[in-house]
Amino acid sequence: MHQISTEMQRCIDECLRCYQTCLGTATNHCLEAGGQHVEPQHVRLMMACAEICRTSAHFMLMNSEHHKHLCRECAEICDQCAADCERVGEMAACVQQCRACAESCRKMAT
Repeated sequence: MHQISTEMQRCIDECLRCYQTCLGTATNHCLEAGGQHVEPQHVRLMMACAEICRTSAHFMLMNSEHHKHLCRECAEICDQCAADCERVGEMAACVQQCRACAESCRKMAT
């Protein structure tokens, strides 16, 4: 059985935390806050971020060589999501988790 490296396990954990944070924030905090929080572009970005994080974790868990491509894209989307959540405001946990995930995914993409 192939063992997942410590670095990859860290990235899987960050991706799953980001998936949980983005999905939970979008479907609970944002929907209830209204205003800029429910702008279609913002909600789509948060949902895209949650999904690419989930998918990246899935590919790493399968030990697929394609995880590097997904992690590169995941880092880019997480960076965009962090910036947009910062713009909207009142989403510090999402901003922080997206940045942590982006950093971890950039390491896995190399």
